[in-house]
Amino acid sequence: MSRLDGGLIDRSRTLSFTFDGRRYVGHPGDTLASALLANGVRLMGRSFKYHRPRGVLTAGSEEPSALVELRSGARREPNTKATVTELYDGLDAMSQNRWPSLKFDALGVNDFVSPLFAAGFYYKTFMWPKAFWEKLYEPAIRRAAGLGRLSMEPDPDSYDKGFLHCDLLVIGAGAAGLVAALTAARTGKRVILADEDFRLGGRLLSESHTLGDAPATDWLAGREAELSSLPNLRIMRRTTVFGAYDHGIYGAVERVGDHAPDASNGVRQTLWRITARRTIMATGATERHIPFANNDRPGIMLAGALRAYANRWAACPAGRVAIFTNNDDGHRTASDLAAKGVEIAGVIDTRADAQPLGDYPVFPGAVVTGSKGRLGLNSVEITQEGRTQTLTCGALGVSGGWNPNLQLASHHRGRPVWSEEKLAFLPGEGGPRGLVPAGAANGEGSTGGALSSGARAAQAVLADLGVDAAMPELPEAEDTPIKQSAFWYVPGTARAWVDFQNDVTVKDIALAHQENMRPVEHLKRWTTLGMATDQGKTSNVTALAIMAELTGRSIPETGTTIFRPPYTPVSLGVLGGGDTGAEFRPLRLTPTHEWAKARGAPFTEVGPWMRAQYFPRPGETHWRDSVDREVLATRAGVGICDVTTLGKVDVQGADALEFVNRLYCNGFKTLKVGMVRYGLMLREDGIAMDDGTCARLAEDHLVVTTTTSQAGPVYRHMEFARQCLWPDLDVQLISTTDAWAQLSVAGPHARRLLERVVDGVDISNDACPFMSCRELTVCGGLRARLFRISFSGELAYELAVPARYGGALMDRLVTLGEDLGATPYGTEALSVLRIEKGHAAGNELNGQTTAQMLGMGRMVSNKKDSIGAVLSRREGLCADRRTLVGLQAMDAGAKVTAGAHLLSDGAEERTEMDEGWISSACHSPHLGVGIGLGFLEDGARRMGEVITAANPLEGQSTRLRVVSPHFIDPDGGRVRD
Repeated sequence: MSRLDGGLIDRSRTLSFTFDGRRYVGHPGDTLASALLANGVRLMGRSFKYHRPRGVLTAGSEEPSALVELRSGARREPNTKATVTELYDGLDAMSQNRWPSLKFDALGVNDFVSPLFAAGFYYKTFMWPKAFWEKLYEPAIRRAAGLGRLSMEPDPDSYDKGFLHCDLLVIGAGAAGLVAALTAARTGKRVILADEDFRLGGRLLSESHTLGDAPATDWLAGREAELSSLPNLRIMRRTTVFGAYDHGIYGAVERVGDHAPDASNGVRQTLWRITARRTIMATGATERHIPFANNDRPGIMLAGALRAYANRWAACPAGRVAIFTNNDDGHRTASDLAAKGVEIAGVIDTRADAQPLGDYPVFPGAVVTGSKGRLGLNSVEITQEGRTQTLTCGALGVSGGWNPNLQLASHHRGRPVWSEEKLAFLPGEGGPRGLVPAGAANGEGSTGGALSSGARAAQAVLADLGVDAAMPELPEAEDTPIKQSAFWYVPGTARAWVDFQNDVTVKDIALAHQENMRPVEHLKRWTTLGMATDQGKTSNVTALAIMAELTGRSIPETGTTIFRPPYTPVSLGVLGGGDTGAEFRPLRLTPTHEWAKARGAPFTEVGPWMRAQYFPRPGETHWRDSVDREVLATRAGVGICDVTTLGKVDVQGADALEFVNRLYCNGFKTLKVGMVRYGLMLREDGIAMDDGTCARLAEDHLVVTTTTSQAGPVYRHMEFARQCLWPDLDVQLISTTDAWAQLSVAGPHARRLLERVVDGVDISNDACPFMSCRELTVCGGLRARLFRISFSGELAYELAVPARYGGALMDRLVTLGEDLGATPYGTEALSVLRIEKGHAAGNELNGQTTAQMLGMGRMVSNKKDSIGAVLSRREGLCADRRTLVGLQAMDAGAKVTAGAHLLSDGAEERTEMDEGWISSACHSPHLGVGIGLGFLEDGARRMGEVITAANPLEGQSTRLRVVSPHFIDPDGGRVRD
């Protein structure tokens, strides 16, 4: 059918767009759905399971059927609702979930074998035979899964995030929301008014009745002008508040550039975190349908949506329309369409006393019992007093009542409450604190009721904030209660659709009842009801009513599921706030980064840091050539590595030592000033959390170091302990990881090199023994900290200077140490050195290991209490016999792979035979073979035994010898030289 008269579209301009490659025209103010309907397009998609033809059902974000792909190339966006897609010139849309075309979909064959896909079929079908899962079932499911297609290319669009604060957040700009926002804003309070539509007005935009003596659009224009003039009120169009979180925080997505032809020149969407002291939920209501046989044909839609397309967008899917209703609201649609020249074939009303609102046929006490039309509705079958007849029509509006949009009120586990008067669930207690429902969201369906409800809600929340707000002058508006009957579905033998996107029928619900899947949570999962992009907005209550009838219970006794964020789908791109690619998270660069970069070092991410992997030299053709050289040079001469990334926490105060003693499982009470102690930190459940060192620089000043990856978590753990567990201790924490550049100087010549930079301080073995520390100056007065600790097993020191001098210090050390063979080394050599020495690191401290497994069981002191100490002695943890061992390849060319499973030599490579795993692996240039660290069953007693490392993912199997984890200098003599 062509355009109707009127509407809120701008007919002075024409927009061109395509759908499935065919060009159409529309106008500014159109949505994709309204423009397609105005061009006579009813078929817009296919259902998920049976691939049945589907058209538009609604006019809002609750749409389950008209899902399309927008744009092309890398900007392709699947599963977009045509009902909320704002039309722009050049819009390119494609239907989805069909092949080869929308009109002829080969997978429509599923509809003919629908008995095979009844409720719960996937639970029953894919269990047997077991061997079919990987070879047949899973590949087939993966091919059929999903609706739209991703481009599989990086998203080229830009996203942003922001933070807003207000006294009152009003969600929804319909009658209730507008009055609430005005009432509050006039008092001077900070107000945010957010609405998902691109125009303010909500349902008022779709109605024909007046406010006062003028059209509703005139009243809206006046209110919008005042709202825009108030400096303390922010209007956020195209903004969906998708979730309610703790402390009055709401998540919202603003579609900044989705309505523009090319959003690549600016921000496409913005993720807002809104903190509100109080909130008014004026989110309106969603109409529900009445299931009947074959009620899913294109052209069958909600009556309220049919009225919206006619009044707001001047579009109608057909010239002859019928209405099926159980309430007065369906008659409003018939009256409005008739006034616009649409022929009304009849209003089929389930109520025996139904009366028309205009000059059109009415069939009281009748129901629709069927429909015809392959790709679009041609006629409906109606039954009245046992007699059946056919009505020819191209569209059918169905109205089964309205459900308040109370999802946000359930996001804190607020339970909806059934209203027998409204025949709907209303917001109950227990929702987000400070949230007040208003308007249709609270069951006030009339315009007059919504206006007064919004004003009263604003007065109530402002009074709670200590502000006395005046009742605004409200226009006269329709306030007639809508009469309705509790009619939920038309019984019959043919399929009647309840959930349109997931193809759930009344029969599926009956089958779920028969198979004892009667609790609402079981019903939802057994049938997939409401598990789609619309989250059951048009189907859930109808399904509950059907189950209630089957069980002989009331709807409130049957219950309802509650809702969780998001209210409507949210893209992962905007949730990331635009942090993709290199901007995924801030890169932290070490003080020696530019120095290393100038020497051609490649970098790798280590936690949040970029660290140099190795320093290649001319003639080295493979990365291991460089790494082997760096390892050998460090053990033979002196190597220098930037270890700034290690977490560093200053612990100060009179109780600093007591605080650390309670954190670590080993004792620290006897730690003297000027000394360092290695410590193991446990989680509260007794599992190893992190290891590191603690240096005592003064009586009330300690420096704790952590592994790179655990720097943040350990600092949070320490702060929690300080603030919550032991607030009585006199202790302060300062994270100084970024403040100090720290270089490890390791090797037989380490002391000789450092003596060339320290200022007049004796660092001999007697004056500065192993595990000692001191504050000093270097390079002529630069303050520094020196720790004699070793991660490599060699004579080693760690020298810390203010971060800005780290690069210069590295350059000075390398230059001064040329005659000593001073060699910078990166993370690869660092890993080899620590594996050769048997030091545990992140791979071993993976959140699954205990002190006993690490060979540190004796470190857990029995003489004091500490976090995790008691639970570390649980029988289950102490009985774990997988302990840390060294593993050495039997053959020089064999590869040792981290993650491989350890098995007894000759054992069958099956999961049940697994005896451990390899946690870290490398090639040892000293031993000339691959080595590793791993956890092996009864490892301490199996020294010298040959075992097998199985790597089934890569088809590898390597024979290893179990050895001490200390491959180099097991007695530790070198670190004390």
